[in-house]
Amino acid sequence: MSEEANVQGPVMIAAFEGWNDACQAATNVVRYLVKRYESREIRHIDCDGFYDYQVARPMLCHVSGRANLVWPQTTFYDITLDARRHLYAQIAPEPNYRWMEYCSQSLHIAEELDAAQVVTMGAMFSDCPHTRPLPVALSDGTHQCECDREYNGPVGIPTVLDMAAADRGFSHASMWVSIPQYLGSDDCAAGTMRLLDALGKRIGFTFDTTELKRKAEQWKAQASVLVRCNDQLGEYVEHLERDYDLKCKADEEAGLGTPQCEQLVREAEAFLRQMGE
Repeated sequence: MSEEANVQGPVMIAAFEGWNDACQAATNVVRYLVKRYESREIRHIDCDGFYDYQVARPMLCHVSGRANLVWPQTTFYDITLDARRHLYAQIAPEPNYRWMEYCSQSLHIAEELDAAQVVTMGAMFSDCPHTRPLPVALSDGTHQCECDREYNGPVGIPTVLDMAAADRGFSHASMWVSIPQYLGSDDCAAGTMRLLDALGKRIGFTFDTTELKRKAEQWKAQASVLVRCNDQLGEYVEHLERDYDLKCKADEEAGLGTPQCEQLVREAEAFLRQMGE
């Protein structure tokens, strides 16, 4: 898929906490945009009927000496990027029940807002090195990334919402960033920044990621310290780096369009699949 799509009209992005959100990289896209740009809450979806409160528990907080319960909910924001452009953002814990009804309500709100496109975002743990740009998989209604073409298995609410958007006639896309699985579950600013870069290319806008760049460098430095302290982990990361570089080289040569290069890509992909088995 070409990352630089000509998107006319406002876009609604959606990210969900939980299984679909390794290191909070996807939902932190929404949080970062809300913090960095002028934004306001414009819609909500009532939590009743969609959540198991033993899984997504309400939170107790004290404000001005009074105790308040904060229930899980879906919030929609209107985010002003500049004088001519804004986007909508949906953020929520992944619902536990009635996904199709939930998606229907979400898309009804997108229709009310006259959104031109729905873009779902997710983050997944994967075998990739922290020393290279984190892989981003992008798919839309006409182009699917390789992982989408070959994957068979369980999915989360972003995939269901994306498919529901397609059925409802929306222009739609999904973006997933891979996070090194050996680094645990701390926030990953590098993953958030990669999703923002991909979104910016798609809508033709350059986001201010100055704060994220600093945090991403800190994340990378901390990961490198961890790797240096563990010889076995260091060997594993070197293996991931070789695989990553081989795949990048094959993709680059395939861009020349020769049959030999296409064969090289197939051989490289087959090799990587064997290494993962």
